[in-house]
This record gives sequence, C-alpha cells and structure tokens, in this order.
Amino acid sequence: MIPIHKKGVTVLARFLKHLFLLSFGGISYLIIELLFRGYSHISMFFLGGLCFLIVGFLNEKNTLEIPFIGQMLLGAVIITALEFVFGCILNLWLHMHVWDYYGMPFNILGQVCLPFMFLWFLLSGVCIVTDDYLRYLFFGEEKPHYYLFKSRS
Repeated sequence: MIPIHKKGVTVLARFLKHLFLLSFGGISYLIIELLFRGYSHISMFFLGGLCFLIVGFLNEKNTLEIPFIGQMLLGAVIITALEFVFGCILNLWLHMHVWDYYGMPFNILGQVCLPFMFLWFLLSGVCIVTDDYLRYLFFGEEKPHYYLFKSRS
C-alpha cells in the first residue's frame, strides 16, 4: 500500500504521531490517578489520552492566537465536557462506577464538578506545554513560545 502524502508528511506518520501523543496522555493520566486515588480504570487511559490530544491541538496552527490563559480555560472546558460524556456513558448508562462526584459541590449528575474543573484548568496548562515540547523534541515541530494574557499581535 502506498501512503497518501499531505504537505510532505505521510498520513501514516501523522497517525503514528497522534497515537504517540494520545498514548503519552493516557499513560500520564493513569499515573496521576494512581498517585492521587490509588487506583484507576482502563477507560481513563482513553479519556486522558483524548483530552491530552485535543487540548494539545489548541495552539497548533491556530489563526486565532489564543493567549495561554485562554487556552487553559478552553482546555478546562474541553476536559470537563469529555469527562461528562464519558461519565454519562460509563457510569450512568453502563453502571461501571468508575467515578462518582455526587458528594462534591456544584456537581452535574455526579459526573463533573466545579472543583475538578479548576484542577483541569491547571492540568491543561501542563498538557499544552508538554504536548508542544513533545512535538518539538520528537517530531521537529516549531519550538513553543507562549503569551500569557495576550496574543502576539
């Protein structure tokens, strides 16, 4: 099979890069859960990896030039939305009981809560920087630079 080229990079190479980033994010999130909760679930590999990959895309070829704080805020919203979708499927529909936030303040159906959204805000900053440096170090992409409160313009 002949790989399809897009802008000099094969589709397979891009797929493998994204698979690497998803796996890195998934494994990292499993480790975070093991350190803080003492246990995890395989579904958290997929949720963590997907969150890492999507949050990492926030400043890739972004014509909006969103400041770093804005990217972190968007990251927190994205992570919370994905956590809600995964929670509704895994916990409410499939009754897997992977997590339960009913005891937390400002929760929605026990699947997401405001205190964890603040943690996702902080974690998304780590994800953005880590994703950028992985892309720079392993895939030869542009060296990252950040603007905390305003864009380059």
